[in-house]
Amino acid sequence: METTATGETGYVHGYTDREARRLGEQADALAELLHGGTRYPAGSRVLEVGCGVGAQTLHLVDGSPGAELTCVDVSAESLARARARVTAARPGARVTFVRADLRDLPFADAEFDHLFVCFVLEHLPDPVAALAGLRRVLRPGGTLTVIEGDHGSAFFHPDSAAARTLIGHLVALQAAKGGDALIGRRLHPLLNDAGYGRVHVGPRTVYVDASRPALVQGFIHDTFTAMVGSVHDDALAAGLATPQEWRDGIDGLRRTAEPGGTFHYTFFKGTAVNPPAPAGPDEAGGAGGAGGAAGQAPRTSGSTSRA
Repeated sequence: METTATGETGYVHGYTDREARRLGEQADALAELLHGGTRYPAGSRVLEVGCGVGAQTLHLVDGSPGAELTCVDVSAESLARARARVTAARPGARVTFVRADLRDLPFADAEFDHLFVCFVLEHLPDPVAALAGLRRVLRPGGTLTVIEGDHGSAFFHPDSAAARTLIGHLVALQAAKGGDALIGRRLHPLLNDAGYGRVHVGPRTVYVDASRPALVQGFIHDTFTAMVGSVHDDALAAGLATPQEWRDGIDGLRRTAEPGGTFHYTFFKGTAVNPPAPAGPDEAGGAGGAGGAAGQAPRTSGSTSRA
């Protein structure tokens, strides 16, 4: 639901002002659900991969105000929005913005203590390779936090075949761009295949009914329906739907926000650890073992280039 940090044109929702607002509204509505339990110690070096317009960055700052946060994205326009957003909302925050492709990060080996990756993998053609490549900049023993959605987890009342068809169109359009809108269910095997250890993945479920008016607006209208609506032009251009079919589907989603309606969606949050490199023959014993990767001293982040 967020942005990419690669040069691929795989971001299915587009880079419009409306999409930037949607990302901010989504992050605010889901802040406690998604960021609950994510806190980084003061002085720790944290890399947010694919920061986009900075929607999640604000909540990282709020949760870990003493951390040294570096945010990367491939889009100069998105980085400018992120910098402006953070500067306006959290003046004095310790945040550095760097324009970079996640496949070619301009950082030293083991430069960061923690990585945070939110709504990025869904847009990548090879998420395992991306995750494996990120291990280079994460110190041995450092942690990775990944959050993704899964559009197949959306169900609602009243049911609407037209709305479900629109969600399917979004999934298909994202797949055509090399992404996977159903990636949440795959997080555990993806992290394992990328070589991480101590992998844990759990669901973060959004349930909305009339007793939760903030989520009726913040999630059903401003997040999910707006996200589906963002692919309107592409869906019609591809011949996936007629204008009337599109209107019927959007109306079906909106009816779930009316009295008596309900909506359910599941995000998946994974955490993992970058395991130490296996000890070589010269490091298996004696004094030489102290210089192994597991005991590598933290590196400074002086090699970063400010955007």
